[in-house]
Amino acid sequence: MTSALSPVRFSVLDRSRVRRGQSHPAALRETVEFAQLAEQWGYHRFWVSEHHSVPGVAGSAPTVLAAAAAGATERIRIGTGGVMLPNHQPLVVAEQFGVLESLYPGRIDMGLGRSVGFTDGVRRALGHDKRDAEDFDAQLAELLGYFAEGRQGVHAWPAEGLRIPAFLLATGSGAERAARFGLPLVIAAVSGEDRMVEAIERYRALFRPAAVGAAPYVVVSASIVIADSAPEAHRLLLPEAWSGAYARTHGEFPPLIPPVEIEARTMTDRERRIFDEGLRGHLYGTEDEVAGRLERLVGRTGADEILVHTSTYDRDARLDSHRRLASLVGLSRVAVRDRAGTAA
Repeated sequence: MTSALSPVRFSVLDRSRVRRGQSHPAALRETVEFAQLAEQWGYHRFWVSEHHSVPGVAGSAPTVLAAAAAGATERIRIGTGGVMLPNHQPLVVAEQFGVLESLYPGRIDMGLGRSVGFTDGVRRALGHDKRDAEDFDAQLAELLGYFAEGRQGVHAWPAEGLRIPAFLLATGSGAERAARFGLPLVIAAVSGEDRMVEAIERYRALFRPAAVGAAPYVVVSASIVIADSAPEAHRLLLPEAWSGAYARTHGEFPPLIPPVEIEARTMTDRERRIFDEGLRGHLYGTEDEVAGRLERLVGRTGADEILVHTSTYDRDARLDSHRRLASLVGLSRVAVRDRAGTAA
């Protein structure tokens, strides 16, 4: 591990992606198994996500899935990346995280996002619409308030009085919101690395210390693939890129399919353009190549933590990539020190 990466934490976000021919329940069971492996390899956190009515994503109830992952592990922090607050009542979210923290004390993270359902039908089924996201500041303040005290005689027990780290998933102006609330920022290069760096700089400049956070903390979410060669690693990125292109041209995010089928496809000009866009911004290659790209990313962003969110059709190759990354950055050594009580 290089000195540039030694202070950086590494964590995992798993969206419970479904491969073609695989059932949603099987994908969820794989997520729990993945959490166990991530703990074994020394990752700091393991987070799950929230998606509704998506054929290619099984994770629809993140706090329930987080409970399963926490119950199957012993040390790794477990959380959500994230609960989409506009879809829920803040009281219920506070209660759910209060239960999680009560059952697994000192191991639960509350990652929160602003997205609403993907389609009008999903939003109607959830009882919300796009306007609900406009009240996000009020929803966030209400949620955080329940951990300190009741509101108008209503208490979110057992959450009240518990200290559960809250993180804000954000892009663009969302970084400024994280700064106003004094929350750790989780950010990805959705609109390019330059714009992400600009958002991080605004976050640090505008950060207001609060009870939930005394100093800025930046988690950069990135797709990382390690394989025996750069072409092999690049090929592992094709299934996710095609799913994204299909979703944007057909309105439905599909299960992952094998790279060989994608390579044989004849795409429309629009599909090809979106597909090519989906292959940009990833960190992939051999250990040496990925180490250099990671150092550059950390150097540009000053990231305190990297949240890895890689998806591919080949589950074994994906797991091997995460194992190799853990070895590359020395996580197994950190895990041993943590268990011995000599590292934070």
